[in-house]
Amino acid sequence: MSGILTYVLHYEGEFNKNSLGAVSEAAKRASDIGAEAHAVVVGEGISDDLAKSLGRYGATKVYRANAPEGLAQPVVDVMAKLIGDNGYDYALFGGGLLGFEIGAGVAARVGGGVTMEVTEIKAQDGKLVAERPILQDSAIVDVAYDGGVGVIIGRLNAFEIEESGSGDAQVEDVDVQLSDFSTKAKVIQRGEQRGADVNIEDADILVGGGRGLGKAENFSLAEDLANALGGAVAATRAVVDAGWYPYAAQIGQTGKTVAPKLYLAAGISGAIQHKVGMQSSENIVAINKDQNAPIFEFSDLGVVGDLHKILPKLTDAIKAKKGS
Repeated sequence: MSGILTYVLHYEGEFNKNSLGAVSEAAKRASDIGAEAHAVVVGEGISDDLAKSLGRYGATKVYRANAPEGLAQPVVDVMAKLIGDNGYDYALFGGGLLGFEIGAGVAARVGGGVTMEVTEIKAQDGKLVAERPILQDSAIVDVAYDGGVGVIIGRLNAFEIEESGSGDAQVEDVDVQLSDFSTKAKVIQRGEQRGADVNIEDADILVGGGRGLGKAENFSLAEDLANALGGAVAATRAVVDAGWYPYAAQIGQTGKTVAPKLYLAAGISGAIQHKVGMQSSENIVAINKDQNAPIFEFSDLGVVGDLHKILPKLTDAIKAKKGS
């Protein structure tokens, strides 16, 4: 069988949005190469309705495996068996740390080629070609796969969610014997705080705070503005390292990659490691007292001034506009 197998992460009865984007992308690209797009969900108590719903995003078949969720190795076992038994040419993953870990494990297990941080997939001569940025996003390269399994791991928010399917997907239960080492780890507790309990990877509006805020207590300025806008708060590595804000809110090469509709950077200089994490934002607004701050070079709107005066006034103006 020539086709694409996509891993779909879920939690508490909902599918991860990056996984749904990957399913949508798989459906489009499978159509381009005359193949089918199938998905796999791994966990306990996954309902028929939930699994079938992936048909709305273009998956024609969904494999359901009863195994520990939230861990990489059980999923690697399941996907390696499915790929070996069914001859899939490609395995596709949405962005995220778990996707990176599982994708790398699958590539090693089946002897495939892996490409991470993929921003676009295209069909060429009946095969898939992955595009990914290199050299700190200063150039784009095409990656083709010559034999073996092509393992493609997307960048966060790279693939658009589209409900292209016409009905429920066929659900097939699979029984996979897990490796001994795959059951050594157990999830004790799942969850993390992500700046005001909002997942910054999913937020449409982000207010990023940097060292220009001056001290941890001043993050309340960013939080107030984010609340007024209906968004979430993010942070730079420098302030996280200083203990001003939780690591879960960190953006950059050593943090999270985001692509909100609006990214408002308050007191952020715009170092390259931070730029890599947020430059895909649709609109970037920067507030900084240093008119030579690098962030102004890639901002859509730059404001030179004292953020301690600007942020409260901006917050008040937004609240007044909303009548709250």
